[in-house]
Amino acid sequence: MNAMPLLIAAIAFFALAYRFYFSFIAAKVAVINDTNVLPSSRLYDGQNYYPMNKWVLFGHHFAAIAGAGPLVGPVLAVQFGYFPGFLWMVIGAVMAGAVHDFVILVASIRHDAKSLAEIAKVEISRLSGTTASVAILIILIVAMAGLGLVVVNSLSESAWGTFTIAATIPIALLMGIWMFQLRKGKVAEATIGGVILLTLAVIYGRCIPDSPIASWFMFDHSSLTILLAIYGFCASVLPVWLLLSPRDYLSSIMKLAVIGLLAFGIIVVAPTLKMPAFTIYVHGGGPIIPGTLFPYLFITIACGAVSGFHSLVSSGTTPKMLMRESQIKFIAVGAMLAEGIVSVLALIAAASLLPFDYFIINVPAEKFQSVLPQLHAMGFVDSNITQLSVEVGEKIIGRTGGAVSLAVGMAQIFSNIPGLTKLMSYWYHFAIMFEALFILTTIDAGTRIGRFVLQEMLGKFFKPFSRTDWLPGNLIASFIIVVAWAYFIYTGSVSSIWPMFGTANQLLAAIALTVGTSFIINRGKARYAWVTIVPLIFVTFTTLVAGTMNIVNLFLPMALIARTQIQGIINLFLTVVIMGSVIIVIADAIPKWIAVIRGKQEVI
Repeated sequence: MNAMPLLIAAIAFFALAYRFYFSFIAAKVAVINDTNVLPSSRLYDGQNYYPMNKWVLFGHHFAAIAGAGPLVGPVLAVQFGYFPGFLWMVIGAVMAGAVHDFVILVASIRHDAKSLAEIAKVEISRLSGTTASVAILIILIVAMAGLGLVVVNSLSESAWGTFTIAATIPIALLMGIWMFQLRKGKVAEATIGGVILLTLAVIYGRCIPDSPIASWFMFDHSSLTILLAIYGFCASVLPVWLLLSPRDYLSSIMKLAVIGLLAFGIIVVAPTLKMPAFTIYVHGGGPIIPGTLFPYLFITIACGAVSGFHSLVSSGTTPKMLMRESQIKFIAVGAMLAEGIVSVLALIAAASLLPFDYFIINVPAEKFQSVLPQLHAMGFVDSNITQLSVEVGEKIIGRTGGAVSLAVGMAQIFSNIPGLTKLMSYWYHFAIMFEALFILTTIDAGTRIGRFVLQEMLGKFFKPFSRTDWLPGNLIASFIIVVAWAYFIYTGSVSSIWPMFGTANQLLAAIALTVGTSFIINRGKARYAWVTIVPLIFVTFTTLVAGTMNIVNLFLPMALIARTQIQGIINLFLTVVIMGSVIIVIADAIPKWIAVIRGKQEVI
């Protein structure tokens, strides 16, 4: 099948949803009002609460929410065929993801830009707030460790990638100083200058490996982990206008430019989807995702449809910089639907590979021979893997995780655009660097959000910690968060907890949708609560089933084997804690919904 109808259908559906469905939610459910004075102005401190130009804030928000999920998840889910993932991303991004992000951002600005846990405490109860805090901290540290590991692995011994990404830091500092200090409000000037410098960094970054300064940007795993931790710490404690927002804005420009180029390439090249719409692996037993289509598709594709991590951004950095309520739809919904498009494009790039090549890249080499009879039985016999390896200049067989197959798929599309042929190696390495940049921007925002959550928790015991402008508290909380996720990367222990992240992330989305439903009902809008209740029921049921299956089929057997005992126990414990947190929050919220609807409890 040609990829064009899928891309056109996704863009059209998202455009219609943005124009009509979310205009309805903004007007009837959230009751957006530009006369409200927002926290960025009312609580302005020049550090965290800082009114931000809507384009810059969109860039920050998009960069913060768009991590590995919209790139890797759809690629891995192609194992089931291209259609299930496509359908979930298109419907899920509208009915679940964008609603989730929009409602939580609205709730946060109405609560002085407080975190999801603090909103839960007010909207539901102190028990729910405390429970959410525990779940959020666990998921944040796991997410930062997992995403950080992807970045470290991508940049390890790569002078080109390290140079280009390192260059974005001084460029962002210059942009921040320019548009917020020297030439206040001159966003266009800073953008033009930043884009020119970033373009030069990307172009000349290719020359770095063969230059005398190549050793300056060649780092091993351990060194990169330390450098990443230092960057995360600095991004967390420096004023938001100086590094975090301009760098995320700059990164978003590059992200959107590359995604635009990929979309253009698909339109021009019109690649054929060589993977069938469905494969036999929808029934389970797949070599990449062993489980069945339900429920594993819905925890494999997270960010492209709905992601709990987004609620942390919508109740973390973004509400502290929002200037007007009317910008919420553009920032929250616009960024989520843009991420949905990214996911669709990633799926198309992976599905355009020959199925045999897709599996030989994503299945471990030692396991591939046992899978071979199944692939041949499905008719997957044609291969171009030898030529692809030569063209990209890398050994790509058995490079699991989805990143390499996505890079190969993207490079194949780019190199087929007229005038860009014979550049397969360049496009492949560019795509790998692009994926690392995509993920890195989640690290800085995630670390700052983790600092906010930890400060709120520590503030219960020592009041000054609750003030985000108290420097000692900022430094201490940032240090604790950075050390926590960096430890797992440095020691390699992240592999112990990463398998449960997909489940944990979606369970956090269930908590956020529960809090969002409480927010809507508590304001006398119970008749509109279906906008969050429908995705809440689906996400909760699906993810609790997935979590239970992981415990029974994966984590418990691991805990009973001496070699994997510690890893199994950690996964088992964390999964049970987060599943229990979801059940507690929902069980705590439902009676309060009923009380408000029956008029036994006053609306806010």
